[in-house]
Amino acid sequence: MKELQAIQAKLKAPKNQRNNFGKYNYRSCEDILEAVKPLCDEQNCILVIVDQVNQVGERYYVQSMATITNSEGVQISSGGWAREADSKKGMDASQLTGATSSYARKYALNGLFAIDDTKGADATNDHQTPAKTTKPNSQIADSIKALQAVKDADGLKTIWSSLPTTIKNIESVEKAKDAMKAKLGL
Repeated sequence: MKELQAIQAKLKAPKNQRNNFGKYNYRSCEDILEAVKPLCDEQNCILVIVDQVNQVGERYYVQSMATITNSEGVQISSGGWAREADSKKGMDASQLTGATSSYARKYALNGLFAIDDTKGADATNDHQTPAKTTKPNSQIADSIKALQAVKDADGLKTIWSSLPTTIKNIESVEKAKDAMKAKLGL
């Protein structure tokens, strides 16, 4: 879809938010939407984000699907998942779900619009051999737990299709998927 390519090329969503406790900058879902809406309008596209709450084992996950549709009806989608925390000080249940939804939506939008949350090679290049990049252990563990809690082939397909490619390519996650396929007789 040429419209999506044009949006990805023009989109600027800087990390203008600041977490003073963690001492890092970030962008919110709202920041991405604010930057992308005029570009969608310019390209005559519609962006829709839909959430679904899924229970996997004892935990709840919010699955967000961001879909862009051009004027010819061609659609491209990307998904993001986030797990609700058991509790968060100062938040009631609906606020907790809302915060989890925002997080999942942000990652669905990151996938759809090719937003990279890492610095470019030029910014971090110290002309030494690059270190191997790894995903945070909690993200890998969450993916494995979600796969292990699958009850049927449809559940396995849903979980697997929603995982980012970078997580799918981690050997322990691939092994968990293969183990569930074997357990389900697939």
